[in-house]
Amino acid sequence: MLLLAVALLATGFTAFSLVTGNALRGYMEDRVDAQLRAAAKVFALVPPTAAENGAARKPPSGLGDFSDFSDFSTDVLGNPVITYVRKDGTVETSVDSLAGTNTTSQARGPALPRMDTAAVTAHDGRPFTVGSTTGDTRWRVIAVPRATGARLPGATVTASSPSGSVLVATTMAKVDGTVNRMWRIYQSTGLGLLASLAVAGWFAVRSGLRPLSRVEQTAAEIAGGDLSRRVPELAGPNTELGRLAAALNGMLGQLEGAFAARAESEARMSRFVADASHELRTPLAGIKGLTDLHRMGVLAERAEIDATMDRIARESERLTRLVEDMLQLARLDEHALKAMGGPSGFRGSGVPPGLDLAPTDLRTLAADALHDVRALDPARTVTLTGPAGDGPPAPAPALADEARLRQVVTNLVGNAVTHTPTGTPLRIGVGTVGDHAVLEVADQGPGLTPEQRGRIFERFYRADTSRTRATGGAGLGLSIVHSLVTAHAGHVEVDSAPGRGATFRILLPLPRTDQSTPTSPSGAPGVRLRAG
Repeated sequence: MLLLAVALLATGFTAFSLVTGNALRGYMEDRVDAQLRAAAKVFALVPPTAAENGAARKPPSGLGDFSDFSDFSTDVLGNPVITYVRKDGTVETSVDSLAGTNTTSQARGPALPRMDTAAVTAHDGRPFTVGSTTGDTRWRVIAVPRATGARLPGATVTASSPSGSVLVATTMAKVDGTVNRMWRIYQSTGLGLLASLAVAGWFAVRSGLRPLSRVEQTAAEIAGGDLSRRVPELAGPNTELGRLAAALNGMLGQLEGAFAARAESEARMSRFVADASHELRTPLAGIKGLTDLHRMGVLAERAEIDATMDRIARESERLTRLVEDMLQLARLDEHALKAMGGPSGFRGSGVPPGLDLAPTDLRTLAADALHDVRALDPARTVTLTGPAGDGPPAPAPALADEARLRQVVTNLVGNAVTHTPTGTPLRIGVGTVGDHAVLEVADQGPGLTPEQRGRIFERFYRADTSRTRATGGAGLGLSIVHSLVTAHAGHVEVDSAPGRGATFRILLPLPRTDQSTPTSPSGAPGVRLRAG
């Protein structure tokens, strides 16, 4: 940055110097040209003898007072060289006002080209630049035709001379000297200015980049594994540096969350694989052991063989249910990962595999759950109410897969029957709360501790570890409930405390107004309820 700034400053200063130097040279050349034109008009009127006498400071006879004319060339042009040439371009005489001599060969003078009448006419009175006979001094020259029969102001005689031309030349030493001095001043001051600006810019850039050094240090610490580090607030929020720090901190927060989520996912996957292997190993070990007994001929009686085959069949069914549950969870997880980053749940992100969404009323599922509980445990008291036990059951329309939701309700009812004492009352509530359709299963059992409530939907987690797998299951039922409800863009709530029972509440979004609902034969919205 500093080198670029210095290079730009040097380029700009050089361009400025070129423009001003050329402008100064042009201005001074214009002044010299104007003086040359005035002198050429005078010397074109006088004969060579007058110029010679003027250079010698001797007024020619018959020309009156020539003192002003004698100083003209010195005061106005600074000692010019006046050269008279004939028509063919040969030099008639050349006068150096500085040397005061009349000679055709000057030690000091311009290197004039051959100026015949045609060449003088071609220049048309325009000054031009030539070199010097000695050294590298430049000369400015003007060539005009000589006048014949002209009377000089204040003269008593008429000047006449043979036709030809007169060339008036003046040195450009003063012009070149002034411009070169200006260039030397520009060089010295420019280099000093650039050096001063470079030093000041070095400290300014270092001071300005110091916050970025802290960003670099923070990035290095993050790269070393400390994902909790954040870029400090180095400037105001409306500055580029402040916005950069805010953007980096936002990105770092997302990275930390992503790494934490990945670590948690890996830990959960590891636990899942270990738990699944353990759960699968139990029925497989039972099946293997029973088949080994049969192969070794230990089972001699027909009754023993039939009992063993029944046990093998039960273990196989249990193993089949466990595998199907695991496959279902895996499919739901796969779709959830694909839908990550889209709208909430599965709305607008595609329908999960195996779900056949259709307008459904949750009162149908609640009524069926009521009959299921009575069939499982006739001694229980089961009531059907509205949400939170308020009033009668109310319509609860939803866009859902009825078969999958029936599995959800069956799991919740089975969980309540399994984990509460026989005869414990149950309540099934259904209706709407806000913009959600609600179905809840409440029991008056022993309830859950806060730790159990936080882990109740984990896979292979069983709140009552004293129960056997035959009575307590594998711990996948509530995980399936959670995944299926989430697949329907809903969520599950648990309200429980030790000694106060547990309430599992399913909340599904109500259908939009443009979605149809089942209708009764009369055309009014209806529900499919079984009598009972």
